Amino acid sequence: MDTMTLWHLTGWEFAALAFAALLVGFSKTAVSGANTVSLAIFAAVLPARASTGILLPVLIAGDILAVLTYRRHAHWPTLWRLFPAVAVGVVAGTLFLVWADDAIVRTSIGVILLFMAGVTMWRRRQAADAEGRPDEITSRTGRVKARSYGVLGGFTTMVANAGGPVMSMYLLSAGFRKLGFLGTSAFFFLIVNVSKLPFSAGLGLIDSRSLLLDAALVVFVVPGAFIGKWAVSRINQRLFERLVIAATVVGGLQLLLP
Repeated sequence: MDTMTLWHLTGWEFAALAFAALLVGFSKTAVSGANTVSLAIFAAVLPARASTGILLPVLIAGDILAVLTYRRHAHWPTLWRLFPAVAVGVVAGTLFLVWADDAIVRTSIGVILLFMAGVTMWRRRQAADAEGRPDEITSRTGRVKARSYGVLGGFTTMVANAGGPVMSMYLLSAGFRKLGFLGTSAFFFLIVNVSKLPFSAGLGLIDSRSLLLDAALVVFVVPGAFIGKWAVSRINQRLFERLVIAATVVGGLQLLLP
């Protein structure tokens, strides 16, 4: 089995995971993409493959809190357009995990995140004077973009729970404002992460021992979510977008470091 238990950890290691869980709650209700830092902490404390299985239930707890907070702001046409492509990406990610080792997983995701952040910054500079709208997804270009990001998001979320930055880049490029961004991503990741549970269990990444560790960590997600809810109303749109992109870059760089 690839799982880890609570009893394998030192006090400092558990403290690091608890901080990462708190950051998950914050990212789900404030700055989506910041949980790539949590991903890096989990991968540093635990074996990379085991970390993905243990982090998944923690992310789902954060997703539930985010849905309860921003459920009225979701843009469902975007979600329905993304889900079929995401399913393809999840299946591809599962097949990738069958043979990929930790080093390949970390490097692949890190490169993808940095590439996505670079593309998004370039696109936003090109369209600095344009006012994007979520409805742009109904165009042919919007549909192609949704499918591309959907497959990539499904792949990265299955391989390393790193789909957040990919979808953040898509939602920013589609012109979503702050609350619409958070509401749409909340429902997206709750549905996608729950759908990943049988795949992760089948790969041996989740079992009763790992769930015990999750139960201890989920407690820290709740205060993180409340901090995020308090902070988001104090962050303007431009700062919000910069924080999302910065979190993506930091997470990508951490995954590339040895």
